[in-house]
Amino acid sequence: MAEGTTHGLGTARAWGPVSVGRGPVRYGPPAPEPGLPALPELTTALAGAADRAAPEPPGGGEALREAACRHWARRGLATAPENVAAGPGAPALLLALLGAYGGDVMLPRPCPAWWTPQVRLLGRRAYHVPTPAECGGVPDPYALLETVRRVRAEGGDPRVLLLSVADDPTGTVPPPEMLREACEAAESAGLFVVSDESWRDTVHRPRDTLVLSPAEMLPDQVAVLVDLSGALLPGGWPAAVLRLPGTPRGTWLRARTLDILTATGALVAGPVAGAAAHALDEPDAVTERAYAAAALHGTVAAAAHRVLLAAGAFARPPEAGRHLYADLTPLRAGLARHGVGDAMELEDWLGARLGSATPGGQRFADDLGALRVRLSTGPLLGSGPRQRLAALESPDPLALPHVRGALDLLGSVLAELAD
Repeated sequence: MAEGTTHGLGTARAWGPVSVGRGPVRYGPPAPEPGLPALPELTTALAGAADRAAPEPPGGGEALREAACRHWARRGLATAPENVAAGPGAPALLLALLGAYGGDVMLPRPCPAWWTPQVRLLGRRAYHVPTPAECGGVPDPYALLETVRRVRAEGGDPRVLLLSVADDPTGTVPPPEMLREACEAAESAGLFVVSDESWRDTVHRPRDTLVLSPAEMLPDQVAVLVDLSGALLPGGWPAAVLRLPGTPRGTWLRARTLDILTATGALVAGPVAGAAAHALDEPDAVTERAYAAAALHGTVAAAAHRVLLAAGAFARPPEAGRHLYADLTPLRAGLARHGVGDAMELEDWLGARLGSATPGGQRFADDLGALRVRLSTGPLLGSGPRQRLAALESPDPLALPHVRGALDLLGSVLAELAD
């Protein structure tokens, strides 16, 4: 029997399980926060809309949807407001979209911790496909085709492929040719593609990293999901937008998605919608903060990557986001001396030593026995808003004592594991 998402997650520690649908649903760690104070211009926009007592209508009001259209147009995706839906965060939108579309879902392994619970809350099966060696975010195209064939032969009903063009947890960006091959495999297999592009605008070196959307390759078969807390809004202001194909099926899918948003009360708060529309229009202050924050996290992630490699661990070079995915398997003997034998134990031990959350690979549908963790760069920027803002404004953040101290702590903890 083809395997669904049943990798032995054991007992949840920081995030508890509930039993829903076909097996337990695990509430995993949230996406890494930027660790920076809210941009004053956005707080002004939020305050300016504070008298809006009513929420947005289901799917978002016209101003918010039109701002989303302008946002996508600047990225080469012409979009009409009637093909856009907004919701209070990406999880609410994804749940509604998958509920509307139906069928089982194919996902890469590893994948964001919140994806699989969305599938399983609906009572659907999630099938994880290994990612290529070069990157995360997309499944290996040949493995995808073979897995779909096996699942269908065994009575499964895969209809959707969920992927990302800038990945959590690995912090990598799929090369254009790899993304194209994954899209071609999805098209060949008859899968509808949902592209999570929340981290697209957190690329560390935008001039050196080409980010494409599957919607450019398969315009009639792709929905694009963007959680605005990825790059534009603070995490505590939940808002996300969804772009659907401008086809009769896309029109039907949007209508059904709005039905579910209405039934679940998943509406964007009025003041948040005002700030979200302002952020989506990307005035200079918003754009400059987004670029500066991405560059800062990139600098610190690259330094942390060097620390990991120097200690003998593995990690793909981080290219986007506020995190990197470390494989400490080469340090297994040293970890065993501390009683660490799997990813869950590594999560507990390393998090306690570093004083910050280091969720293990089992949270991301990875193998429990593999000694992998996601390290966030936010805690490396300092212990509070003042230190982190100083890192953002510094021409050399790695020279700041609190940043250097955090990196040194990471290095010293890993040095304990040397043979």
